[in-house]
Amino acid sequence: MTTSRRSFLKIGIIGAVTLAAGGALYRAVQGPAQPHAFALDDNARAVLTALIPSMLGPVLPTAPEARTAAVANTVERVAGAVHGLPLATQKEVQDLFGLLSLGPARRFLAGVPASWNEATPAQIDAFLQSWQHHRIAMLVTAYQALHDLIAGAWYSDPAHWDAIGYPGPIKELS
Repeated sequence: MTTSRRSFLKIGIIGAVTLAAGGALYRAVQGPAQPHAFALDDNARAVLTALIPSMLGPVLPTAPEARTAAVANTVERVAGAVHGLPLATQKEVQDLFGLLSLGPARRFLAGVPASWNEATPAQIDAFLQSWQHHRIAMLVTAYQALHDLIAGAWYSDPAHWDAIGYPGPIKELS
């Protein structure tokens, strides 16, 4: 099957219109564009819960209950980390999670056809790999932000410091 220049342009235009429509829909649902504090809603929680096992891989516990608790703890630590960022940056993170939560954007940008709760590890890994090495710099930056938030949240927990040989902060002598 060969793609003509005309069909390539049509697909590009359809993709651009789809992204614009998704962005407009997201903005309509979210309300005014004023920077506001990050809110970890159910959609953002679902995205993080799906991404954390792929991002952290073997450092997570293998026992199901411990793994679930570790993922939930990391989700809360990500929220705490985002709250420490400037309001404008918090809004950008909120927008990223909002975009990944929208069905059409999730399918088109992430390649994940089902909801995040139903996504397979292979789909999530493929999405992350795609964004990590994408030719569009904005998607690479979004991947790096997700990676840094998740890894930073995980390793900000003193319980995980021994695994990387970090002795903790230097104690000040009195």
